[in-house]
Amino acid sequence: MNIHNKLILSDCDGAILDWQWAFQIWMQERGYRLKEDADHHYDVYDMFHQLSEIESKHLIKTFNESAAIGFMPALRDSVYYVKLLHELHGYQFRIITSLSKDANAQKLRDMNLRKTFGNAIETIVFLDTGADKDEVLEPYRDSGLFWIEDKYDNFKVGMKLGLKSILMEHGHNAYQDIIGGVGVKNWQEIYNYIVGGN
Repeated sequence: MNIHNKLILSDCDGAILDWQWAFQIWMQERGYRLKEDADHHYDVYDMFHQLSEIESKHLIKTFNESAAIGFMPALRDSVYYVKLLHELHGYQFRIITSLSKDANAQKLRDMNLRKTFGNAIETIVFLDTGADKDEVLEPYRDSGLFWIEDKYDNFKVGMKLGLKSILMEHGHNAYQDIIGGVGVKNWQEIYNYIVGGN
């Protein structure tokens, strides 16, 4: 596997793109009512009234294979700092996304990421909807590469494998133990951590 020191590994949804916002809008358009504390939950069935875990998995898969994936907005200040890391410092991003195995959904995600972040995107690794990342991160064990995630379990996997794990803060993970990794509120903090010699 080609691994170079100017490579940054990153999750997609909740790390570089704003999946949660787009999904919540999509759900509300279909009549689902958002709970007041929705942003403090990671699991979709905890975000909406009268939604079962089984139904939520079906809805996530349907959304992830819809045209909405081609128009996902960037998360916070990601565009500016991803491009700055690439253009000024030569970093490239290998995106690892648990989107879908559907070929059309993958094409839409590829199109959206490259339109939004340009040549900063080196490769996109696609996993099935909601898939864990233990296996796909294993080849990077002890590489010391940066790994950006918002899902706490995947953040911990990165630490276990010797990656420089960075947790993008959201309401659902704001109070997790990040000892051994780094917690950030935005991409400016990621940029400063990476170029500041961490």
